[in-house]
Amino acid sequence: MNTIEKPAGRDDWQVPAYDVTFWLGKSRDWSLLIPVINEGERIHSLLRKIAELGLDKLLDIVIVDGGSTDGSLEPAVLQQFKVRGLVVKRGPGRLSAQLRRGYAFLLDEGYKGIVTIDGNDKDDPATVPVFVKALASGVDFVQASRFIGGGIAENTPKSRDLAIRLIHAPMLSLFSGFKWTDTTQGYRAYSRRMLLDERVAPFRDTFVAYELLAYLSYRAPKLGYRCIEVPTARRYPLGEVPTKISSVRGNLAVLTTLFKACFGQFDPAANR
Repeated sequence: MNTIEKPAGRDDWQVPAYDVTFWLGKSRDWSLLIPVINEGERIHSLLRKIAELGLDKLLDIVIVDGGSTDGSLEPAVLQQFKVRGLVVKRGPGRLSAQLRRGYAFLLDEGYKGIVTIDGNDKDDPATVPVFVKALASGVDFVQASRFIGGGIAENTPKSRDLAIRLIHAPMLSLFSGFKWTDTTQGYRAYSRRMLLDERVAPFRDTFVAYELLAYLSYRAPKLGYRCIEVPTARRYPLGEVPTKISSVRGNLAVLTTLFKACFGQFDPAANR
């Protein structure tokens, strides 16, 4: 029986309580983590695409649920799509809390790297093998981008498009020292060594909503980690914007988070 060495400082991690609805065990070096909350048919559509691509032969597919109540995550259905585990976050917190829970679970299981894709079926999982290849070659942070050559941005709300291009990506590029183009995307991948770095320290209760995404885009390049962007397709359905960010208050919160990240307010030293 193989034993997994406990990550250094593991006892100090702040992660939400959770339940494991089912877990079939680790079978690959890499994992595809999908954060979900009440995505209904969208998560089934995404899982269908993943199954058709045969991605289960490359990664272990794991879902971290934020407390769905729509009945879309029945274990029997998920296992038909080759999902190996369903972890349910308990207690408060939104996306960043979900991700902390999911990342901690997968690092505890010994994965070398984690690809994350949103469960709302906006991203094309066909590029997942590109992310894994990059991780295997020594890249630490792979970011999806619809705005570089080969990328596709379809039906992106105009206000969001402008906010990313004119504010969010330029600010993170300036303050991190890496040229980012698509910084609000949750479709990304991280190496194990980056997530375990005490100078990164992602497992803190300060990351509750969308803070973790902006923080890691700022912090990883600052620490010299190898970062790249890869072209991907991101498609919004006509007449519907599947997002958990509300129009005015939510966007203001995203901008506030951006400024905090860029001015180092989420850095470990700033939180002591």
